[in-house]
Amino acid sequence: MGIKYCEAEDIRKTAEDIVKKMGWSHIRLNDVFFLRSVGSSSRGTIARCHALSKPMQIALKRNGFYLIEVIHERFDRMIENEKIKVIIHELMHIPKSFGGGFIHHHMVNEKSVEKIFCEYIKRKIEGENYGKTIF
Repeated sequence: MGIKYCEAEDIRKTAEDIVKKMGWSHIRLNDVFFLRSVGSSSRGTIARCHALSKPMQIALKRNGFYLIEVIHERFDRMIENEKIKVIIHELMHIPKSFGGGFIHHHMVNEKSVEKIFCEYIKRKIEGENYGKTIF
């Protein structure tokens, strides 16, 4: 049957919130596309970050472009906090240069993702409570 793809606006919205709250200005969201795939036969993969290679960037006359794909069969069954961690994980693969490369798993791992996730949740809670009077 093959893999089917569709744009994942829900993933984009979560990623936009993460990028904003974490101050990751190096991630140019206009140059990141978000897809949901259905029908993948890959085992254990929840999401992937794809990059446009430097030769392709030159040929297309554009700088850095990334695609984050979530695999419906695994991602959509996860609880919300785990989905957020997956999106954080994939965003963390995008280097500050935004040049088509990747930050590898020796830097993007469970410990580093958990640290960012905790900071993100803290900032999210602080943002929701901003301006409220607490007695």
